[in-house]
Amino acid sequence: MTAQLPVRIVQDPSDGFRRLPHVAIAEYDLRISFDILNGGRLQARMSGPALPTLRGGEHKAVLSASPVEVRSAAARLCRRWKQVFVDHQPKDVAGRPQHNRHRPYATAADLRNEPEAELTAIVAQLARRGASVLFDVLFGGHDEQVEIFRSYLALMLASENLRIRFDSRDLHLPWPLLCLKPQHLAHTPLPTAPSNELDALFARFLGHRHQIEHTGDADHRLWLPAPSPGPVAVSLNHNPKIGLKTCAPAVAALLSDGTRCKPRTTYDDLARDLAEADFDEQLMYFWGHGGFETNGTEPAQLVIRLGDDIPFDGDTVREVRADYRRTGTFHPFVLLNACQAGHAAGDADRAFLGRILIEYGAQGVLGPQIDMPQAFAAEYAREFVLRYLRSGPDDTAGRITHDLARHFAAAFRNPLGLAYALHCGMDARVRAATRTDPSS
Repeated sequence: MTAQLPVRIVQDPSDGFRRLPHVAIAEYDLRISFDILNGGRLQARMSGPALPTLRGGEHKAVLSASPVEVRSAAARLCRRWKQVFVDHQPKDVAGRPQHNRHRPYATAADLRNEPEAELTAIVAQLARRGASVLFDVLFGGHDEQVEIFRSYLALMLASENLRIRFDSRDLHLPWPLLCLKPQHLAHTPLPTAPSNELDALFARFLGHRHQIEHTGDADHRLWLPAPSPGPVAVSLNHNPKIGLKTCAPAVAALLSDGTRCKPRTTYDDLARDLAEADFDEQLMYFWGHGGFETNGTEPAQLVIRLGDDIPFDGDTVREVRADYRRTGTFHPFVLLNACQAGHAAGDADRAFLGRILIEYGAQGVLGPQIDMPQAFAAEYAREFVLRYLRSGPDDTAGRITHDLARHFAAAFRNPLGLAYALHCGMDARVRAATRTDPSS
């Protein structure tokens, strides 16, 4: 009499080969990389199919600016956004604060009712500073090699809708906030000419013109595990006391709509779940207090505090996932939407938390480059979560981030969408399960 014997597969030699074919991403149109040479000099390299070249290969230039100078200029630019835009306080003719307009750009996301001339003057100042950081500091100087590099760079950036990757681990530049100068666009035909001065200013920002990601060359997984069957796994890691007067509750509702959503409000809950070998969440959303903490002579690093006020940082990720770096499942896209997450001095390591998350398997990290007001942060999260969770195959994080920068500029007259930047993850998207649950 025959019997069906139980079989347990302990090794599948072809498993690695079956995982490879689905690893396919679109090629970057332009890639700009920076190397720190001996003596602290910066070398810039530029390549990609969009770049004109006579002999192929890449353009190179050793820059005049030092890494310290570039980081300091980047930090001053981020502070300037906070000082002149977020904290803007209109005055009356006597120089006193207008009682009916208390920090209007920090307390509302929709700025259509604000004086456009006032907005235009402030955005013009920010665009001028962003262009100066890019062309007068980073690529400044009169060296012939740098001038040639700078001219090709301006030519490429003056086009639109490129997929651009900046490999700039040690510079902490807020790339979407950097700008072209007016002369760079003087002879560039636009598909739709800006209707007014404010729109023309928005169009100079790199984050408005292109899909951009920046990276520290962290390790990338060659394959992503197949998603778990059933609803998409997401999480809300938050301080429930923050943003009650904003649309933060609506973001929480969106995260739980048709998903398998895990809410967390404490450091212990977050650390415990991250310590699981197989962590299958596709989207992790953080909404809490952010800040930069010093550690002796080391650069300050970003920490996020949930409801219990215990700091969560990159070292926590490394501690709890060290045993599963090569063997476990960890591939979320992370939205770090923490207030004060972008406010830091020039020597702060802005990317440390994001870089550690990516080194341990995260697809990418999206977060603000400036101290973001809660009203806008919540509105941005609502739009991003809605589009990301309901995205199609072509709606990647890079495309959504680019679309949102343009959306808030055009519809709300608000430039703060430009202040969100991707650390890797341009091609990240929600991946539906391809198999069914046998118990269903």
